Formats: sequence, structure tokens, C-alpha cells
Amino acid sequence: MNCRSCGAALTCEFLDLGTAPPSNAFLAAADLAKPEAWFPLKLHACGQCHLVQVDEVQAHDQLFSPDYVYFSSYSRSWLEHAERYVAMAVERLQLDGSSLVVELASNDGYLLQYVAARGIPCLGIEPTEGTAVVARSRGIETIVRFFGRGFAEELAGSRGGADLIVGNNVLAHVPDINDFVAGIARLLSEQGVATLEFPHLLELVANRQFDTVYHEHFSYLSFHTVQRLFASHGLRLWDVETLPTHGGSLRVWACLDSAQHAQTPAVAAMLSREEAAGMMDMAWYQGFQKVAEDVKDDFLAFLLEKKRAGQRVAAYGAAAKGNTLINFAGIRSDLIQFVVDASPHKQGRFLPGSRIPVVDESMLRQAKPDFVVILPWNLRDEISHQLRYVSQWQGKLVVAIPRIEVLGS
Repeated sequence: MNCRSCGAALTCEFLDLGTAPPSNAFLAAADLAKPEAWFPLKLHACGQCHLVQVDEVQAHDQLFSPDYVYFSSYSRSWLEHAERYVAMAVERLQLDGSSLVVELASNDGYLLQYVAARGIPCLGIEPTEGTAVVARSRGIETIVRFFGRGFAEELAGSRGGADLIVGNNVLAHVPDINDFVAGIARLLSEQGVATLEFPHLLELVANRQFDTVYHEHFSYLSFHTVQRLFASHGLRLWDVETLPTHGGSLRVWACLDSAQHAQTPAVAAMLSREEAAGMMDMAWYQGFQKVAEDVKDDFLAFLLEKKRAGQRVAAYGAAAKGNTLINFAGIRSDLIQFVVDASPHKQGRFLPGSRIPVVDESMLRQAKPDFVVILPWNLRDEISHQLRYVSQWQGKLVVAIPRIEVLGS
């Protein structure tokens, strides 16, 4: 196998989580009598460009089907993040009614709704029909296509260049990362800017976030790796920000090499930070397997202890990261009875692999479990506040990442 970015042979194994079904392939009740497709979930690190990547690439239609169940608008904190970003970007780039904003993987219009509200022309590109339907209902023009250079040629010819291209949590999701970045370069206007947000590999390792590994995430990214990738397509990273989202992310600002955007000191500072952490040395990419296994073992020990004590455990948040953790640990409904989720698109379904039922929040008050595991740990503050009533029956909230912790204890 060769690196999907630079083409070098891959010889360094970063992490092996065994096999698992796609993390967002939720099951309907009628599916429970049918077999599921399970795929290897193993990561390799490139010794040349340091891109960490899955070793198997599944077909797009198996990962992003028409009934894809992730809708961005069900997270209040994510909506607030998007609204703040739009306000900042509009001011910084002086966008107005003559500008064009394009979002790649625009989902249900969670972000572009704030662009449209300002009277700025915008277009969403989204591969899943279900989320696109919701975006269109909000008045957001949305094209259901996978983005790449060929499609960018069509758009540039029919719409002209984009003044801002937004890509939040999409760069890691594309199998042909070179084609995707080449498409960004083709679609940008002469002085246009692209901003992309993605979880920072440095934080993934430092905070033991192995559960962010799943089949839909083809790549795990560092700043220096992305800088090299973009440079190979005539794009320059001229600014970078650190964000608290998804356990620690980066937002990079890119433009064409010829564009007149001055590089900020943050670029050199981020490169120095990654070098100081050891990310330029392949030794840094080894040893993460034991970290993941330790987290898994501690979580399993906690659940088994509660089961033996006759205590009941439920979970909140049917997130992809939770499915990775649950399937790696081999957890089933005897250890976690059900998972609550706010999205009606997930309620009434079952988690892939474990087949734990997904229910609405009223089940918590009815069942009164002794412990509720917050699976999307990146939203622990938001969810802890929402579920503070669990203490009324002496229930406790728990997170498993970066380590098992009973909140408030």
C-alpha cells in the first residue's frame, strides 16, 4: 500500500482497531436479522509526508448513503461555532453581495444559513441526499455531488471563482485527497481564500482520542503534512488557528500561491510546535496501540464492575466516535442498555455492530440508569449541563476518553 498523498510505500503501522462496520451505518429494526458488512480499521503513518491514513478505502456509497444519519444542526455548540465563524470571515475577507461562498460537505445548511442571512450568495456541495433536502428547505442551494477537480472545473465555468471556500471536517473524509485539494485550487478566485477545519493529529495522540478513528475518516492530519499537500497543488497556507472543537482542531487559511495574503507568524509557530512535539520523527508515530488498548481495558473493567454490582449503565450521544469505542471493546447491550440521541434520524435505530438501541431522551427519566456514559466527550460540558437532572436519582455521568472518569466524583 502506498500513501494516498505523496505515494511513498507505507511501512509504519500506527493503530489497529480490528474490524468494524461503518460508524454511521445505523440499523433499522428490519436489518437486525441481516448480516452487516465489517471492514478492517487499521492506520498507517507515511514515513515521507507523515500522513496517517486508513489502509482500506471503502466505496463512497457504503459510507455516505442516502439515509446518512449525521445532521450537524443537532449540536447547539456546533451551530454557535458556525455562526461565530461566519461573522469573523465576512469581516476579515470583506465579503458582500457580490461575493460567492461555497461550502464543501455543507450537510444540512448548518453554516450557510448564516451566510445567506447576510445576503451573501452561497452554494453547498454535499454528497448525501438526506441532509441536502434539509438544507434546501432552509433556502440553501445545495448540489448533491462528491467534490473534486473535475466538478470544480464545471463550477468555475458556470459560477466563476469562489471568494471563500469552507471545508469543516471534510478534508479527513475524502479518499482521493489530492483530487479534492486540486479542486479547491481550481475553484478559488484569484484572491480567494479557503478555510478548512480538521482534528489535529497532535491532540489525538496527546489526549488518547483513538475513538475518532473510523472508516469515514480516511486521513489524520498535522499542519506540516497539510502544508506540504497544499503546496503540491499551488496553494499556500498563510494562517492557522487552534480550535477547541472535536477535542482540538486546526483551522487553516489557504490561497493560491499568487494571491496577496501575507503569512502570519502563526504558521511558523505551528510548525515549531509540531517539531518540538517530535512529529517530524517516525518514533512519534509508534506506541499508540498500547494507549488505545489501555483505554479500552479500563472502560470494559468499569462496565463489568457495574454489571456485577447490579447497576445499570446507559449512554448519551450515538456519535461515530462512540461506535468506534464500543465495537473495539466488544460491548453489547448487556453492558450498555441503550443510547440516547437528540436526532430523530437516529432514534428507533440500532448502533452498527453492537446493535444497542437508540432512543429519545425521555427514556433516561423513565429508566433512571445508575450511570450515563457521554460518548461524544468533546461535548461533555454541553451534555453534562443538559443532563444535570440525572443526579435527582443519584445517577452519575461518565466519560471514557482520555480516561475513565465519573464526573463530579
